[in-house]
Amino acid sequence: MSRRSAPQESIRSAHQSPSIAVIGGGAAGYFAAITAAEAKPAASVHIFEQSRRVLAKVAISGGGRCNVTHHCFEPKELARFYPRGSRELRGAFFHWQPQDTIDWFESRGVKLKTEADGRMFPTTDDSQTIIDCLQKAADRAGVSLHLKTGVSNVARQDDDSFRLELTNGKTVEANRLILATGGGKNNIGHRIASGLGNRITELAPSLFTFNIQDPLLTDLAGLSLPRVSVTHSDSKLQQTGPVLVTHWGLSGPGILKLSAWGARTFQQLDYRFRIVVNWLGDSNPESARDALEEAKRLHARKALASVNPFDFPKRFWERLLEVSSLPSHTQWAQLPKKGLNQLVERITRSELQVDGKSTNKEEFVTCGGVDLRDVDFKTMQSKHCPGLHFAGEALDIDGVTGGFNFQAAWTTGRIAGQAAAEH
Repeated sequence: MSRRSAPQESIRSAHQSPSIAVIGGGAAGYFAAITAAEAKPAASVHIFEQSRRVLAKVAISGGGRCNVTHHCFEPKELARFYPRGSRELRGAFFHWQPQDTIDWFESRGVKLKTEADGRMFPTTDDSQTIIDCLQKAADRAGVSLHLKTGVSNVARQDDDSFRLELTNGKTVEANRLILATGGGKNNIGHRIASGLGNRITELAPSLFTFNIQDPLLTDLAGLSLPRVSVTHSDSKLQQTGPVLVTHWGLSGPGILKLSAWGARTFQQLDYRFRIVVNWLGDSNPESARDALEEAKRLHARKALASVNPFDFPKRFWERLLEVSSLPSHTQWAQLPKKGLNQLVERITRSELQVDGKSTNKEEFVTCGGVDLRDVDFKTMQSKHCPGLHFAGEALDIDGVTGGFNFQAAWTTGRIAGQAAAEH
C-alpha cells in the first residue's frame, strides 16, 4: 500500500524540495503521482482521495479483470477511438501509447494478454493484479496517500503555489497541482478548475445502453449477435459491432460505441429517439434478398424455421419470422414475395424506439470536463494557471469501450506527472 500520512499544515515549503499534490486516487491520479515521484525522488508527492478506497474503477473494469489498454500501437489510428479528444491525443500518444503501457506493467512483473477484439487484460484475469502493481509502485516511489481526505477548495497564492482546503478542516500548500478527479456531475475537480480560470464543457453520460421495448426483443435477453450495424435515424450517427439483447433493450460494444459518439445528441433528445438496426452488419438488403431466394430454391420443401440462411441464433431467427407474420412451419416454396420483402426489411432495417438509457456500470464514462482548448497537451498544464495540470476524465476526453479510456488515463497521467516534476 502507498505510504499514508496525516496532511501537514504545509506539505513542503517552497524553499525546500518541490511538493506536488494530486487530487483523485483513480488510474490517472495514481499514474501521475508515480511518474512524478519516480522522475524527481526529492519531491514530496501526495494523493488526496475523498473516499475510503482508491482505484475503484480499475477494480470493476472488464467484469473485474481490468481492461488495461487496447492492442493498437499506431497513435493516429488509436486517436480515432475517442469521440472527444481525438485531435489532442494524437500528439500525446506519440509520447505514451499502449506499447509503453504494456512495457511499464511488464517491467513491474505484470504481463498483459490480447483478446480477439483487441482488448488487453492482465494474464491473471484479475483487476487486483493491476491495483497491487500501482500501489506497490507508488509505495516504492514514496508517494503519500491520504484517504477520506477530499479537497473542498484551492486558492492560488502570491508565490504561485496552491493552498488546498481539505474536507477534514486542515489546509496544505503545494507547488504543483494535478487534477485527476474523474468525470461526472458535481465534480469538485471541475469546480476547482473553473475557479482557477479554466472553462468546463457541458457534461453528458457516455457508454450507456438503450432501453427498448419491442416485440422483436421480448424474452430474448442474453442473446448476442456478433456484427450488427446501428444507426440513429435523424443524425445518421452509425456504429457497427457485437450487440447483446438485455432485459431492458440493447447493449454490447456496438451500442456502447454509438452512445459515446452520440452522447450530447442523445442527451438533448432526452434519450428518446429511433434507431435503425441492420442485424447483418454491413451487408446490404440485396445481399439479404439473394440469400433468402437461394434458400427458397435449395430448400423448397423445408419449413422456414428449419433453414437459417444467416446463422442467426435459433430463437432470433424464429422471432424474425414471427414479427414478419410468417408462420415458422411454412415451407420455403410457399414464401410469398411480400413476405420475403418483409423479412429483408426486418433483417436489414429494423426500426426500434429508444425510450431511456441504462448505465453500463463497468464502463461508465462522462463526456465533458475541462475544455481542451485551455490545456497544453505537451505538459497537460492549464494555459491560464501555470502549475496546474490535468489528467484522465477530468478533461473533456472520452473513448469508446475497449480499454481506450484507461489508455487516455495512463497517457495524460504520465505527461502531467513528468511535467509537474520538471519544475
